[in-house]
Amino acid sequence: MSAYERIADLTVTIESVDRRRYTADTTSGFERTTTEFRLAGDGLVGRGEDVTYDTADHDALAGTDPIDLEGEWTIADLSAALDDVDLFAAKPPEQKSSRNYRRWAVESAALDLGLRQADTSLGEYLGIEPDPVRFVVSTRLGDPPSADRVEELLAVDGDLEFKLDPTPDWPDSAFERLCETDAVRILDLKGWYEGTDVDVPADPELYRDTLAAFPAAVIEDAAFTAETRPLLEPQADRLSFDYPIDGVEAIESLPVDPGWCNVKPSRFGTLESLLETIAYCREEGIELYGGGQFELASGRTAIQTIAALFYPDGPNDIAPGAFNDSEATPPYPRSPLKSSDDAVGFEF
Repeated sequence: MSAYERIADLTVTIESVDRRRYTADTTSGFERTTTEFRLAGDGLVGRGEDVTYDTADHDALAGTDPIDLEGEWTIADLSAALDDVDLFAAKPPEQKSSRNYRRWAVESAALDLGLRQADTSLGEYLGIEPDPVRFVVSTRLGDPPSADRVEELLAVDGDLEFKLDPTPDWPDSAFERLCETDAVRILDLKGWYEGTDVDVPADPELYRDTLAAFPAAVIEDAAFTAETRPLLEPQADRLSFDYPIDGVEAIESLPVDPGWCNVKPSRFGTLESLLETIAYCREEGIELYGGGQFELASGRTAIQTIAALFYPDGPNDIAPGAFNDSEATPPYPRSPLKSSDDAVGFEF
């Protein structure tokens, strides 16, 4: 029986739906807003976080009634019912992907509530013992780019590992100093983004420098063009994809058979799609690691829980929130993260 088949029949009783908004400044220089959906029943609350990036989409929820989900459901029946619910009834989302983000918030909240009502954790329900979770720290290199931020963090904790986003303005000195740290595990080229603030053009010179400087690192979201394809195809076993991945079909349509996949649960929308994709990658021998989206509340715990159960040893980009908090100071949490013996629901 698959992981999804095991949770599909889990029952959940929903008596009310509420929302809570979160806002915080990040170390990446922007203000993050998220909305947590809170489903209540039997004196308990299940939480799921909508990580939609556009603040306007969260603003549109103000003054609107929460969705009507009252009743007793199975996880599968609730998911089927959500197919007919417009979670952006007030106004269409700024980006199409946001529909999956909000769907994930509701489904993960329902799973959290159902598990709490059963007085169990996701790991216990699936019969999987959570392992300590290895994490990497994702950080920017500043303007102008330098290795200073990485070296500052390593001075506090010499065992930290990193996920970085190379750009054409990285100087040779940044490449050299970062190589010397031997702490960079993932290079995210962000070549699949379009119309966002983080788009990075598919620069063959940048790709060539990155591949050469970090021969053992995972290379994420490289764009395939006539100029970059000859560089990338021989490196397929260390290529990974994130932005386009929202299900099995997305993996099958990639321009190469990748060695890795970055699993961001909210991108999948439904619990079924997420768990089916994890199972598919395992069957195909695709290595997995988790990714975060600047979650401010329960969403961070949820992605850490998934990582602990399915890919604890990967270079998981799910570091505790302190690493994204502009006001946080050392000491920071250390990797690997250990789960709580008292965890209940969709928590770590």
